Amino acid sequence: MSTAVADEKHDEGPESPRIGSEPGELVTTKRQRLSDVFTIIASGVALVSDGYFNNIMTMVNVLLAKEYPKQYTEVVKTRVSNALLAGEIFGQVAVGLTCDYFGRKFAIVMTTMMIVVGGILATASNGYTIEGMFWMMTVARGIVGFGVGGEYPASSTSASEAANERSLKSRGPIFILVTNLPLSFGTPLAISIFLIVFSACHQAHYSTVWRVCFGIGCLLPLSVFYFRIRILNSKLYRRGTIKKNVPYKLVLKYYWKSLIGTSGAWFLYDFVTFPNGVFSGTIIASVIPSSSKHVILQTAEWNLLLGALALPGVFLGAYLCDKLGRKQTMMLGFSGYLVFGLIIGCAYDKITKIVPLFVVFYGLMQSSGNMGPGDMLGLISSESYATSVRGTCYGLSAAVGKAGAAIGTQAFTPIETNLGKRWTFIIAAIVGVVGVAVTFFFVEDLTGEDLSVKDSRFRAYLVEHGWDGEMGEADLKALAGDGQIPSEGAEVETVLADEK
Repeated sequence: MSTAVADEKHDEGPESPRIGSEPGELVTTKRQRLSDVFTIIASGVALVSDGYFNNIMTMVNVLLAKEYPKQYTEVVKTRVSNALLAGEIFGQVAVGLTCDYFGRKFAIVMTTMMIVVGGILATASNGYTIEGMFWMMTVARGIVGFGVGGEYPASSTSASEAANERSLKSRGPIFILVTNLPLSFGTPLAISIFLIVFSACHQAHYSTVWRVCFGIGCLLPLSVFYFRIRILNSKLYRRGTIKKNVPYKLVLKYYWKSLIGTSGAWFLYDFVTFPNGVFSGTIIASVIPSSSKHVILQTAEWNLLLGALALPGVFLGAYLCDKLGRKQTMMLGFSGYLVFGLIIGCAYDKITKIVPLFVVFYGLMQSSGNMGPGDMLGLISSESYATSVRGTCYGLSAAVGKAGAAIGTQAFTPIETNLGKRWTFIIAAIVGVVGVAVTFFFVEDLTGEDLSVKDSRFRAYLVEHGWDGEMGEADLKALAGDGQIPSEGAEVETVLADEK
C-alpha cells in the first residue's frame, strides 16, 4: 500500500506549510487552527436548521388541519411529514460518500445550498388545486431533507475531527454541544418562532404563518455560510482519505459489528423520537379540552415547554459521556424510555386529565432520549470508524436511523387508531429494552482516544489483508516523496507489530 501522511509532530510553528482543501494550496498552522474553530461553530449553528425543519411541522400540522380540514387528511399529513425523512435518508448516504471522496468542505457547502433552495420552494408552495400545493410542499421538504440529512455526516465528521485537533480531552462534550444541542434546540426555537409569527398575525392568516415559518428556516444555514466557505478540510482527512479503490469488502469485514450497533441503535431511537416529535402537537392538542377557544395557541405553548424539558438531557449526556462512558450513557438513556414510556402508557387515561403532569412526563421521556442515544449515537458513530470511511459509515448509520423515523412516523397513526394512544408510549418502552440490548452486544466501549490511533489500526489492517491502494491527498503525497514530510510506512509497520 502506498501512503503518505504528515506527522502531527511536525505541525509546529506559525508558518509550517500544510496542504489545504484545494490542490497546491499551502496552509499555515495558524490558519488551520482558525479553520478548526470555524468548523466547530459553523457545524453547530447549521445543525439547528435540521432540528428546526423537523420540528416546525409539529405546529404546521395542527395549523394546516385547521385551515384545510377536508384536504389535509391523515394520509397527506403523513406524506408531507415523511418527505423530509425520505430526503434525509438519501442525503445521508449520498453526502456520506461525497464527504469521504470530495472532502468535508465540499459536502458542507452543498448541503447548505440544498437547505436554502428547498426552504424557498416550501415557502412558495402553490398549485392549481390544494392537493397540488401539498404535493409541491412534499417535494420541497424532500429537497430540504436531502440537505439536512447531509448535514449529519458532513458537519458531524468535520466537528469531530476539528475537536480532536483543538481539544482531545474534551472532544466528546464539545462534539455533543455542537451537534445534538443545536438539533434539540431546534424544537423550542421552531415553536418560539411559530408563536411569534402566529401572534403577529393575530392568530389568523394561517397561510401567512406557515409560509413565514418555512422562510425563516432558510436564514439559519445562510447565517454561517461565509464561515463554511472559509473552512479547510481537517488534517485527519488530508492524511487519511482514500480517493479511489475504496476496499468496501474489507471495511464491512472490519466494521460489521460496529455498523450493526450504530445503525440498529439509531433505527430504534429515531423510530420513537421522530414520530413523538412530529406528532407531539397532535398528541397534546388531543388532551387539551375541546371547549378551549385557543387550542392552537395552547398547543404551541405546551409544545414549547415540552421542547424545553428535553434540553437538560443533552447537557447531562455531555457530562456523563466521559464520566460514565459512551456505551453506558446510551444504555441509561434507552432505559429512560422504558421507565417513562411505561408510566405514561399504563396511566394514560388518568395522566392526560392533568395536562401539565402529562407534558412533564412526556418531556422527561424525550430528555432521557437526548441524554442517551440522542447524544451518544453521533459521538459513537464519529469515533468508531477510520477517517477514510467515517463519512460513509456515519451516513449509513444515520440513514438507517431515518428509515426507522419514517417507519415510525408511518406506523404512528395506525398504532394510535387501532391500539389506542397509550400504546404509542408502551411501544416506546419496548423499544427502550431492545435498544439497551443492541447497545450492550454491538456497540464498542470507546475510551475517547485520539482518532489518529484508530486510523493507524485501520491502515494496518488493510496492509495486512493485501490492499495496495493509496491514502492521503495528492499534494500531501508529493511533499512526502520530496522528503519534506515523513512517510507513514514505519507507523503502519509498528501498528502491525503491536496488533500481532
